[in-house]
Amino acid sequence: MSDLSKNEQKRRAKAEVAEKKKAEKAEKKSQEEAANPTPKKEKEAAASLEELAPTEYYKIRLAALENVPRNVAFPHKYDVNVPVPVLVHRFQHLEPAQRDEAEKVYRIGGRVSTIRTMGKIVFYDLASEGARIQVVCTIQDFAAGAQAFDDMHNSVKRGDIIGAEGFVGKTKKGELSLFATNVQLLTACLHMLPSEKGGDFTDIEVRYRRRYLDLIANGQRIRTIFEKRAAVINYVRSFLTQRRFLEVETPMMNLIPGGAAARPFETYHNDLAQKMYMRIAPELYLKMLVVGGLDRVFEIGRQFRNEGIDMTHNPEFTSCEFYMAYADYYDLMAITEEMISGMVLAINGSYNVVYHPDGQDKPAVTIDFTPPFRKIAMIPALEAAAKVKFPEDLTSEDALEMMKDLIEKHQVSCPPPQTATRMLDKLVGHFLEVDCVNPTFICDHPQMMSPLAKWHRTQPGMTERFELFINKMEFCNAFTELNDPRKQRELFEDQAKAKAQGDDEACGYDEEFCVALEHGLPPTAGWGMGIDRMAMLLTDNNTIKEVLLFPAMRPE
Repeated sequence: MSDLSKNEQKRRAKAEVAEKKKAEKAEKKSQEEAANPTPKKEKEAAASLEELAPTEYYKIRLAALENVPRNVAFPHKYDVNVPVPVLVHRFQHLEPAQRDEAEKVYRIGGRVSTIRTMGKIVFYDLASEGARIQVVCTIQDFAAGAQAFDDMHNSVKRGDIIGAEGFVGKTKKGELSLFATNVQLLTACLHMLPSEKGGDFTDIEVRYRRRYLDLIANGQRIRTIFEKRAAVINYVRSFLTQRRFLEVETPMMNLIPGGAAARPFETYHNDLAQKMYMRIAPELYLKMLVVGGLDRVFEIGRQFRNEGIDMTHNPEFTSCEFYMAYADYYDLMAITEEMISGMVLAINGSYNVVYHPDGQDKPAVTIDFTPPFRKIAMIPALEAAAKVKFPEDLTSEDALEMMKDLIEKHQVSCPPPQTATRMLDKLVGHFLEVDCVNPTFICDHPQMMSPLAKWHRTQPGMTERFELFINKMEFCNAFTELNDPRKQRELFEDQAKAKAQGDDEACGYDEEFCVALEHGLPPTAGWGMGIDRMAMLLTDNNTIKEVLLFPAMRPE
C-alpha cells in the first residue's frame, strides 16, 4: 500500500507542476496578446471600439494621444511624391498579381476609409482627392520590423490620415495596391465617422452644417458637384477673357446700396464712424470703369441680399457681371446664346440636360440648350396669357386697378406694398415664367421695372432689357445701359418715391454715379448671371444649398 501511495504522490506532484506551467504559459500568452494583439484580436477590438457611444469613442482616442510626443502624433510634414489620383491613373493597366517593373518607391497620403485584416496582413483603403487605393501591409515587407508593425497598425483607426511608402502592383484579385514598406500615422481622427455599413451619410442638416463630414462620407459625389461648379466659373472667365474683357474687383462695402432692387445687409465701419451696406450688385462701379475708358470689364464675385432663404435663394451668392462699350442688348442676346449653349455642351457633353426639378424621386425634364433660344416680349405675352389689354401708362390708376384685379382673380401672392412694379413682376411670374422650361428670353420690360436700363428705341415706355429664364428660373439679366444722366436722376427719384411707399427693395439714389454719367458713358450693354443656379442645373440639384459649400443655416 505504501508503494502505491508513493506512486500516487509522484503522479499528483507531476500533475501540479504541469498545471502550474500551463497556467504560467497561459498568463504569459495573455500578457503578450494584450501588449501585441493579433490581427484577429485587433479586428475584434476595432469592431468593439466602433460600437461605443461617440463620446466614449472620443475619450478613448484622446487618451491614446496623451503619452505620444506632439511632433510624433502631429508631424509637421510628410513628403508625398505622387498624388493618389495620378498613381491610380498611371498603374490601372497592370494585370492581376503584376508589380511595377521599375520598382520605384512611392509615398502617398490620405484618409483611411476602411480597415481589413487577414491573418497578419492589414489592408487599408486610402482616400485622397476623389480617388481610392488599397494599401497592403505585411510584417515581411515592413522595414521597421514586427514590433513596429504591430505598434503602428494597432494605433491606426478608420478616419485617420496616414502616410504610406512602398511599391505599386495589383493583388491576385486585381486590386491596385501600394505594398507598404512603411506606414506613418499623420493625424488621428478623434471622432467616430458615419458607419461604412450604414450607406450614404444623408442627414441634410448635418451635411450642410458640417460640410467637411459630408466630403469625408460622400466624397466623390460631393466633389463632382463642386468640380462642375468650378468648371462653370472657369468657362465664363475663359469665354470673356478670350473676347478682350478685363477682370476687375470692386468694393464689397458701399455707402449706398445700388445696382439692383434688393434689401441690403447693413454693417458699420468703426474708423469712419459710418454705416455701410454689403453690396447687392457691382453694376454701378463697373459702369464707372467704362466711363473711365475700360471698355470691356467683368467681375465674378459674391453679392449679399438680406432676403428670404429658400430652394433657389441664399443671402450670399455668386454672380458674374460684364459691361461692353459700343454694344446693345441685341448683341448680348447673341453672346448669351453662344456662352450658355457652349458651356452646357462643354460641361454636359450634350445640349440636352436631364434635370429633376422636384427631386431625384420625381419625374425629370429634358432641357434643350440648342441655340437660338426662344424670345417673347413681356407685355404683349402677358396680355395674351391673361386675356387683357393694359393701358399705355402702366403706372396709371386704371393700370393699377387692372393688376390688382388680376392678382385677386388668379390668387397670385403679392404682399404689400402693391406697387405697379411689384404686381407686374408677380403677374409675369404667374403667367409667363412657368412656361419657360427651355431657355427663353423675356424681353422689353417696362421702364418702371428697369431704372438702370435704356428706353426702347421703338416701343414707348419700354426698355431694351431681357431676362433669360430656364426651367422657370431667372438665370441672366441684361440691358442696353441708360447713359443719359438726366433720365437716370429722374428714375432714381421714382425709386426714392417707391422706397417711401414701403418698397425696401427699391434702388437707392446714387448721386456720385450720376456725376460719373455726366462725364460720358459710351453706348454700353451690361449683363449678369447667377453662377449658383447654373451649377444647380448642370449638377441636377434642385436646391441651392447643394451647390454652396457652406450655405446659410438657421442657428441650431
